[in-house]
Amino acid sequence: MVHGTVTVSRMTRCAFMSTVATPLQYGDPSRLGAYVVQARLQALPTGFVYLAQDADGRAVSIALLTRGAALDAAARERFLTSVRQASPRGGVRGWVARARGRGPVGAPQVIVTDDGPAPWVAVPYTPGGLGAAWFLESVLVSGTLIGETHGPEFVPYWLGDRVPAVPSPPPPAPPATETRRAVLVALSVLVALLTLTAAIAWLLLGRGDEVMPPARPLPPTMFVPTPPPLPSPSDTLKPSPVPSPGDSDMVSPRPSLPGDDEGEPI
Repeated sequence: MVHGTVTVSRMTRCAFMSTVATPLQYGDPSRLGAYVVQARLQALPTGFVYLAQDADGRAVSIALLTRGAALDAAARERFLTSVRQASPRGGVRGWVARARGRGPVGAPQVIVTDDGPAPWVAVPYTPGGLGAAWFLESVLVSGTLIGETHGPEFVPYWLGDRVPAVPSPPPPAPPATETRRAVLVALSVLVALLTLTAAIAWLLLGRGDEVMPPARPLPPTMFVPTPPPLPSPSDTLKPSPVPSPGDSDMVSPRPSLPGDDEGEPI
């Protein structure tokens, strides 16, 4: 139960000075913006304080509202107002407000903040210091702002919803688009590959279907007849056969040979 603005502030500061890092629990975000959440420093009725680290290894303290506080417009606006007043982006108005005493005194340096549906703020981490939990003091309001507390105490309706207000994941990146030149180059390469593939397929498959011409027949063999050989004079003459007595009338004439003189007829 809350007992007043002053009492809550003192109790919160005492709790802030004795923060002990504990492991992350179910529902805690693993990343907030460019920071990787490493441990939980505090769990308060209005929000959570985390120990995180950026890409350069710098440790920061991050304050994140609960889901109930983030859904309540008044609580959310009180948190963002305290962040804006302590932010260096406030310019001259923020400096004048601090000089007049109307701004937050002793507020930690704001590094980055997110004012989306799940607002959070990151400040440099100092062991034993207030850290980002300083901005959760203004979220819960109870009692009166001046004088003593009068009337019954009240509890915000959203105080029971103590789940971290995890920011929604970023939308997916749009599909990559190529330039017109890159598309034309890719199309040309594709056409060249298809043409080369078709040529190789025609050489391997198309040439086998062609009908080979028949082989030319060999020319016919030419036979040139030659005259029979003539006997020479040096050949030995064989004796003519001797006629038998009964064949006296049938004497066959001896064949004449070249060079024989037959004489004149009688």
